[in-house]
Amino acid sequence: MSIDIVYIAIVLGVILFSMTFHEAMHGFVAYWLGDNTAKAQGRLSLNPIKHIDPFMTIILPIILAISGLPIFGGAKPVPFNPYNVRYGEWGAALVALAGPLTNFVIAFISFGIWALVGMPTIHTLEGQIFGALVSVNLGFFIFNLIPIPPLDGSRVLYALAPEFVKRGMEVIERYGIIVVFVIVLIAGSGLGTFMATVINFFISVFSHIFTV
Repeated sequence: MSIDIVYIAIVLGVILFSMTFHEAMHGFVAYWLGDNTAKAQGRLSLNPIKHIDPFMTIILPIILAISGLPIFGGAKPVPFNPYNVRYGEWGAALVALAGPLTNFVIAFISFGIWALVGMPTIHTLEGQIFGALVSVNLGFFIFNLIPIPPLDGSRVLYALAPEFVKRGMEVIERYGIIVVFVIVLIAGSGLGTFMATVINFFISVFSHIFTV
């Protein structure tokens, strides 16, 4: 039981660290592209308290961790005005992709450091920390790229889809967290299997890159 508590604490710490950078990068890229909405609302910050969503950042990932399933989730979206950013829908897509790509970079760097220090096993504290950094960030990267509003991947569809599809996506996006909850509820084990498969694929790629 104590090991489980330690693991949950590690996962929660990794989530707060990772999603803080995820959301902050949304805001920084939006600001770089000409929109100051996030800055005006105090969301250009590395303070995790400003980005926490109780369900997406804490409850859902911890339930998944306790269940032994791939861990994914999200945070309180950083606001931005897509009409203010340069390059129109493509600029908005860049803002959206900045978050998941940040998680991917964190996972890649964490795996590299893990390899350099000799790949301590998950039975050690160091191994659990590095393992969580890699798996949690890959989980956030993959889940948030699913092209369904309000997830980040939907912004790429906004840039490509015809107008009537965009209007439908806007309706779905208004329901935000409810849509995500329904996706998790309906997809269930199928989503978990998909996430695990893709996470293992990227871990295999990382292993080849770092020759471990």
